[in-house]
Amino acid sequence: MWDFKSLLRQTEDNLGGLLMKFLCTAAAFSLAALVGGTASAQNVGIATSNPGSLFHNIGTAVANAANANGLNTTIQPATSPNQFIPFVNDGGIEFGVANLQEVNYSITGEAWWNGKKNENIRVVGHLQPLVEAIFVRKDSDIMKVGDLRGKAMTDGYTAQNTILPQLSAFYATAGMTRDDVEQVSVASVVAGANAFMAGDTVGFIFAHGAGKVREADAAVGGLRALGVDDSSDAALAAARAHWPTAFFKQLKAGAMPGVLEDDTYIAFPQVVFTHAGASDEAVYQMAKAMYEQGKVMGETFPPMRAFKPADMRGDIGISEFHPGAIRFYEEVGLK
Repeated sequence: MWDFKSLLRQTEDNLGGLLMKFLCTAAAFSLAALVGGTASAQNVGIATSNPGSLFHNIGTAVANAANANGLNTTIQPATSPNQFIPFVNDGGIEFGVANLQEVNYSITGEAWWNGKKNENIRVVGHLQPLVEAIFVRKDSDIMKVGDLRGKAMTDGYTAQNTILPQLSAFYATAGMTRDDVEQVSVASVVAGANAFMAGDTVGFIFAHGAGKVREADAAVGGLRALGVDDSSDAALAAARAHWPTAFFKQLKAGAMPGVLEDDTYIAFPQVVFTHAGASDEAVYQMAKAMYEQGKVMGETFPPMRAFKPADMRGDIGISEFHPGAIRFYEEVGLK
């Protein structure tokens, strides 16, 4: 899954051939002395999901912000966070981007982690919330989630364990379960969108703002983004039975592809994370870059214009912030 030769080639582009040869001698201590701990000489990686996914777009935006602040950063795609979180936990790469609930489950070993704990995971900071929808064709007769009963819908998500409970959270707002639809198994959200475009399903779940949604919107002549069937407190409680950090967020008509009228969707906190052994200085510089380069992130990926630096030190549940991030937050007065 991780192409270290590719990573080394990227590092060579950043550091130059002479330093690359030096690195390949495994003279790590000498290299550390050479870079002297400065942000401009450090090279770090961010693990993301596959191209076309929301987390790939977000990871790219965060990497651009870090590079703009002098922290040389490259992205390394994998299928999903449940595959790359353990790699970050073990120190194989410095950073990752993921849903906060999945990060917390990975630490405690709950849900699909089946008791395997990733106890070295630490949080750098909050990003903007992830807002999801179930997308159907604009010209279909499906106007709400309840209309999906008995119809072919993407399911399975064998490579992305987060998606089934998120899908169940949507169904719960309509008093439904996954058993109320005809389940078409796919590996990932990208595969689900492809199945929808191929005509195998009537809908698919995806995050607002992702490139794949725009692709599907163009491919089928327009999408409708289904919001929750019920936005009451009781419906939110039903959704949280499947995804505890879920909350409802309203979007105005035209805010994203498929949002044809003002509607309410399910949203989830998402974070940049690292591992306990990561350099305090590198984590400090990453937090600083996110805080100072929000404009760069928004220019790279427009949905990140919703990112608010003042929210970076928000509630992270059972997770812990990395000391390097805490040092930055204390400097700028974030509580």
